[in-house]
Amino acid sequence: MEATLHAAGFPVDLLTDEQRLVLGELTPEELTLLLDVKSRLDAVGPEVQAHGEIAGGALF
Repeated sequence: MEATLHAAGFPVDLLTDEQRLVLGELTPEELTLLLDVKSRLDAVGPEVQAHGEIAGGALF
């Protein structure tokens, strides 16, 4: 589980033991959903980050 999350870019090394426990209890379906949401957020990350840098953090 941790290897899958790490490969997807989750900062596994920075998680608390409690957070790791919660993630370790995810069902395969929940893990798939989590990875899907993260990939979609990552896909728009540069767009959101660019607005933050150009507009001083304003969201639109």
